Amino acid sequence: MSKLFLLEDDLSLISGLSFALQKAGYNLDIARTLQEAESLWQEEKYDLLVLDVSLPDGSGFAFCEKVRRTSQVPIIFLTASDAETSIIMGLDIGGDDYITKPFKLAVLMSRIHALLRRSQHFRQTPEELCSNGITLQLLEGRAYKDGGPIELTATEYKLLRFFMEHPGIILSPEQIMGRLWDCDGDFTDGNTLAVYIRRLRAKIEDDPARPARVITVRRMGYKWNTGGRTQ
Repeated sequence: MSKLFLLEDDLSLISGLSFALQKAGYNLDIARTLQEAESLWQEEKYDLLVLDVSLPDGSGFAFCEKVRRTSQVPIIFLTASDAETSIIMGLDIGGDDYITKPFKLAVLMSRIHALLRRSQHFRQTPEELCSNGITLQLLEGRAYKDGGPIELTATEYKLLRFFMEHPGIILSPEQIMGRLWDCDGDFTDGNTLAVYIRRLRAKIEDDPARPARVITVRRMGYKWNTGGRTQ
């Protein structure tokens, strides 16, 4: 039975969510402030976190950053803000999904089920991926290029991992965005993805202007190149 952690200060929302989650068979711990969350949080104790962004004593983003120092547990943000900058910030610091209020309970439950399935799949994967001079240590969430560490945001890491898990396969923009960013709204368009691709290339390519690892396939998408430099 999965154990979830809810950080939310709205009593009416807490009541509805706790009833639905417990009815679905989940164990649940609840915190209403950052202080309560930090006292309850224990690494590896929870299978998924649901974090409100706006709290009486701070932001759910701050708690996410604390968690990401030691854990890769799935995180869903709940917030009244649908601003693109806020959503991208939440994803960049380590969030896995982002739902804006008001939302349908069925949608949240579906996202929770999906993230738990994905998390279980990741736990069954190898501990390390190596290809074309890049190494990912999956349990630690670390990346290396030719033996040296690469500093990636959480979204850049997930993007790189997705490519390396599908070597030589052309991935469409829709596949990439659907796999990594399951959030509502139109912010995950081609331009947003292109920005992330460019930022990732700047960190993993020897010459970002002539990428040899993440290759653009015109009118089709991108693919991870397992060999040497392309022309």
